[in-house]
Amino acid sequence: MARPRKSAINLAPPPSLEPGDHTAKHRRVFEYLQANILSNALKVGDRLPSEAELGKFFDASRITVAKAVLDLQRMGLVTRRPGAGTHVLAQHQAAGRTFGLLIPELGLTEIFEPICHGMMRSPFARPDALLWGNASTSVRESAKEAEQMVNSFIVQKVSGVFFAPLELSGEKDAANRRIARILERAQIPFVLLDRCYMPFPERSGHDLVGVDNRRAGYVATAHLLGLGTRRLAYFCEANLADTVEARIAGFHEALRAFEIKPEQYPVWRGSPLDEAFVRRLLESPRPEGIICANDLTAARLMQTLMALGVRIPEEVRIVGMDDVKYASLLPVPLTTIHQDCAGIGAVAMATMLERLEHPELPVRDVLVPTRLVVRRSCGAHLARGSASSEM
Repeated sequence: MARPRKSAINLAPPPSLEPGDHTAKHRRVFEYLQANILSNALKVGDRLPSEAELGKFFDASRITVAKAVLDLQRMGLVTRRPGAGTHVLAQHQAAGRTFGLLIPELGLTEIFEPICHGMMRSPFARPDALLWGNASTSVRESAKEAEQMVNSFIVQKVSGVFFAPLELSGEKDAANRRIARILERAQIPFVLLDRCYMPFPERSGHDLVGVDNRRAGYVATAHLLGLGTRRLAYFCEANLADTVEARIAGFHEALRAFEIKPEQYPVWRGSPLDEAFVRRLLESPRPEGIICANDLTAARLMQTLMALGVRIPEEVRIVGMDDVKYASLLPVPLTTIHQDCAGIGAVAMATMLERLEHPELPVRDVLVPTRLVVRRSCGAHLARGSASSEM
């Protein structure tokens, strides 16, 4: 076996930053080393300089350098061994893998397409390939199609699968468990997107990448409470995932924090397009504000409320979740919790590659931060008498 080459900094100095270039320093380190590896300036078996040496070379901290080297490792370009340093991998070892995207409801919900695009644009995806399954346009057919897709991925010998569990189907729990068992029997690792397929408080033995839904529910509710709104309701449809239950838990937690008895203002589960159901919601005491499980529910509820002559936000304030593309284009621009879907995709790819290289790691929940986007539907402009830039 050939001995690894001794490290030496024989590389051209990194290019200077152009005026106005605010590229993160760890990103510059990563891209410079990546370019030298792919161009063969750093050859197979070469040992990279130590983190201290790289720090001097790039005028960067060891933490910054370590983050860049970890990104190279996640891409399969280098390998790190305690006591032996970091070495460039052979091309056949760094060759791209193929991953399956098992997202049965891709055509039925709004967040998964940008998540998938985030995976493809992620630097960790290169030189990896993604196999898209057929997007279902029917809740009834989604479970059946999902099982067909997972069997197809097995035949194609994918390295791993990104799995967004079924949510809208009434038989979702049984279908999700069947899919998980098929992948486990085939010994194909999978990363869960957005949610676990096991009902709370159970937890599967697989990594999950999503957002802190409980915190999102709390922040949305606390925002309305902070505007002086006291009579609140939570609105969601039936057969939704545990992510919604976590958001509801955050809703109740915020009410308790503001010393409001949550049982006074219940959770409403039904169709936002059902006018009779919405009329019952509006019966005395009419809620002053409504937190919706997602933006689609909020948009549909807004449509029904306006048809009933209810003024938004003057009579009822609304907050959604997800910040989908059309949220700012609704008749009343929607205040909502923004999910960084592209970020979720990039982190999911990094999590998958790390799982393949280190299968012994503990199972992880990786949570991407969210933020509140204030628009007109929450009535914040009524309190201060002027519109914000998001309106």
